[in-house]
Amino acid sequence: MQHKGGCHCGALGIEFTSDIAPEDMEVRTCLCSFCRKHGSRAVSDPAGAVRLILRDDAVVQRYRFGLATADYLLCGRCGVYVSAVIEDAGRHYAIVITGALENAKRFSQTPMPMDYDAEDEAARRARRRAKWTPAEVVVESS
Repeated sequence: MQHKGGCHCGALGIEFTSDIAPEDMEVRTCLCSFCRKHGSRAVSDPAGAVRLILRDDAVVQRYRFGLATADYLLCGRCGVYVSAVIEDAGRHYAIVITGALENAKRFSQTPMPMDYDAEDEAARRARRRAKWTPAEVVVESS
């Protein structure tokens, strides 16, 4: 099943593929200050795939904070938070923000609050490799 979406203006696209039905997928809400301020609801599937399409890379904002292990991708034009992505050992892994998907309402599980403050950098990278979705980042323009 493929779920498409992106930011409001179309500069940042996303295609998320998973065999898990949206209604059955675990939805997480991170308790860090960034995610709380964005009201993010995130999903991932280690057996799935994410394709992040940067149609206008000049307006894509990459934000890092805390341990600075992931890029939080936001559109600098319309402001939508679409995904977080990490590069580790030459591979990318991502979470998908359900609000950026066209069928967002189908991801209807009650979000599980997640607190990752106790993780060090190695533990955070290991968790993301194990739990996040393998991703491809495609830059269509610069």
